[in-house]
Amino acid sequence: MGISLLQASEVVEGRTWPRAAGLFLITVILAISSAGVLVAFPFLLLTMVLGLRRLPATVAALLAVLVAVGVPVEEGVWYLERGWAAVLAGWFVVLTMRWPQSRFFPRALGAVTATGAVVGLLLMFRPGTWAMVSWIITDGMMQSLSLMDQMVTALDPEAPISLADLNWAFEATALRGRLFPALLGLSSLSGLAVAWWAYMRLAVGNRKALGPLRDFRFNDHLVWFFLVGLALIVLGPGEGWTSAGSNAVMFMGGLYAVRGAAVLLFLNGGVTGLSILFFVVGLLVLGRVLIMGVLMGTLVVGVGDTWLDIRAKAEAIAASKS
Repeated sequence: MGISLLQASEVVEGRTWPRAAGLFLITVILAISSAGVLVAFPFLLLTMVLGLRRLPATVAALLAVLVAVGVPVEEGVWYLERGWAAVLAGWFVVLTMRWPQSRFFPRALGAVTATGAVVGLLLMFRPGTWAMVSWIITDGMMQSLSLMDQMVTALDPEAPISLADLNWAFEATALRGRLFPALLGLSSLSGLAVAWWAYMRLAVGNRKALGPLRDFRFNDHLVWFFLVGLALIVLGPGEGWTSAGSNAVMFMGGLYAVRGAAVLLFLNGGVTGLSILFFVVGLLVLGRVLIMGVLMGTLVVGVGDTWLDIRAKAEAIAASKS
């Protein structure tokens, strides 16, 4: 295709599959439905437009077809998730071909934004569709939670699930239903990252598709979306504006939490075995409290990095001491 970004000469040594595995785990956690669909559609379209090139990519493409098709059902979620994934994949491939030298994240963010704009325009011309989509997604998540509860009870009738835990789970699911646009956007970004890594690794043999987390950053002007979202939550004239603000804060907050984690990794020199041990022990002891604390901490660091550029200052200090 003449796209220099895809040249096999860029192959570098080093394991990058842990990045892809971590991103896929994030996609599974954040996805409102099928995480596999968010990966399969972009991967398939990349192989169709840019070429398979190698046998491993062909095998992966066959598996991606199975995941993309899934089990057709009459319910609306099956069509919604695949429609979104198809449009998302199309935009990502178009942006990749238009700006092949661009880094991954700007192309992925552009694809998510363009897909959201297309879907938003379609919903504007179909009054009542948004309410129906929201109900379908929330109802699907509630049904999945109920099924999971029934499975746990069937496997272990004496499982220590308190009423408070069950109520918390349903409240959290209801909150996910209200924030599903933001969660869909975040899971789409991570799904695109996995698809891009898989294509570059399997079809091209290039391990340099995704940079290390410690280098993750994005345009500082995006902080205004976060601030506008906060303003809508506090000053929004109606429920619709408040919901829009909540989703803006959730989406940008997720990105800033990742940026904050990148800053901390940069300052720490990477992930150490001791830090992982402390986190696992803390997770076992504190559970949700630790998770919320870590997320809030990394969010604050990420937002602060917008103005402070902590990594650049750390490099300058280190250079002055050498």
